[in-house]
Amino acid sequence: MPKAHHLFAAIDLGASSGRVMVAQAGPDTLTLQEAHRFPNRPVLAGGTLHWDILSLYAGILDGLRATADTPLTSIGIDSWAVDYGLLDADGALLGNPVHYRDTRTDGVAAKAWTTMPATELYAKTGVQYAPFNTLYQLMAAQNSAQLAGASDLLLIPDLLTYWLTGELGTELTNASTTQLLDPVTKNWSHDIATRLDIDLELFAPLRHPGDPAGRLLPHVLEETGLATPTPLTVVASHDTASAIAAVPATTENFAYICTGTWSLAGLELTAPVRTEESRRANFTNELGIDGTVRYLRNIMGLWLLQECLRSWNTGTGEGTGSLDLETLLREAATTPALRSLIDAADPAFLPPGDMPHRIAEACRIAGQPVPATPAETTRCILDSLALAHRRAIDDAQRLSGRAVDVVHIVGGGARNALLCQLTADACGLPVVAGPPEAAALGNVLVQARAHGLIGDRHAMRALLARTQHLTRYEPSRGRADRAAWEEASQRVPAP
Repeated sequence: MPKAHHLFAAIDLGASSGRVMVAQAGPDTLTLQEAHRFPNRPVLAGGTLHWDILSLYAGILDGLRATADTPLTSIGIDSWAVDYGLLDADGALLGNPVHYRDTRTDGVAAKAWTTMPATELYAKTGVQYAPFNTLYQLMAAQNSAQLAGASDLLLIPDLLTYWLTGELGTELTNASTTQLLDPVTKNWSHDIATRLDIDLELFAPLRHPGDPAGRLLPHVLEETGLATPTPLTVVASHDTASAIAAVPATTENFAYICTGTWSLAGLELTAPVRTEESRRANFTNELGIDGTVRYLRNIMGLWLLQECLRSWNTGTGEGTGSLDLETLLREAATTPALRSLIDAADPAFLPPGDMPHRIAEACRIAGQPVPATPAETTRCILDSLALAHRRAIDDAQRLSGRAVDVVHIVGGGARNALLCQLTADACGLPVVAGPPEAAALGNVLVQARAHGLIGDRHAMRALLARTQHLTRYEPSRGRADRAAWEEASQRVPAP
């Protein structure tokens, strides 16, 4: 008889760190253990912000080496979206991939809109405006020698898969973030590419979650000590798509917030919403597993707090010293609520730098009390994120015509009890928090399903609900609390 469970490796890359996780998965089993974690440190060189892709690849090899004694059934890779690497005709990488926070795309979208208006772009792709979309990155690179010398373009998970297996492909959920894909036909939009002078021949053939992605190359086996040429399975390689696949929902009427560096808040739909009202509300339609659509709004997320901590602990800005997150959250919980609010979607918060100063300046300009301590700044951030979550979920319901009765928070922010409770209070809905490692779990579940161990996405979610630790937060039912959030929503301009 076949084993009831198998072992899988999930390579899960985030904006600040990467990890190789090992999971045991089967019809009634789902456990996850970290094998190796490594930093992801962007590098500013020659005036351009890059990802250190070779360091990330080395971290992956170290992680696979840590699993050398584990009989893996499969390996899958997920990461952030939009960024890419270019290969020459020999398959060599043409420079480190550029980071989406780099300034090279400043003003590029406006240039694109002179040829194809924003309304038409949205009607064709359903992808929200973001200055770093792959489309705008490629337009920014159009006159570069690097792009001129490229034979292939691979999104980040596909580039790493290529180095491990030697096989080229473009995974669909990640491709849907490029602003070059039609979410209905699930194929490239040749009209956009032609009019904006984008060469779609650079992209490798599209692949779908669950497809085979090759086997580890002999030199990778030698480098890692793995005994057999383990297969790679295509997963939902955009980490948000993997995270949403791991939402432990027991009903269809749920909203999700994938929290981490970004907050991605929205609904899972069966068809895109590409109305002009949806475009103006800056919602995106990206693809998920099983033909679903991730209808969501990007919110700046815990990047705001991460950058504040970095600033406070490296000697820039006020309140410097050795601050830890747990202490800050404890102090923020006793700080007056909704005193100072910022627009968490403001592009002014996108670049790295002295975040406490920028938050203070935004409060000053808006005529709100300026946070004077790290605890006050932290409370400002969390109140503002909860308010942004409320708006996104309210808008998603209104624009899609789909009502929800529960909000699931997955990802790193699921560990932040204060943020979860504030989100429940702001939305007036119960919040179910967990799992925090949703992207890795979604990665594993797609692999397990491809190997016949688990059924459809509903079976995947039922397994998650049975096996993962979840925490439920009930919203405050007090009339004064509801009124306070309503008043707060009027103080910060809508996106």
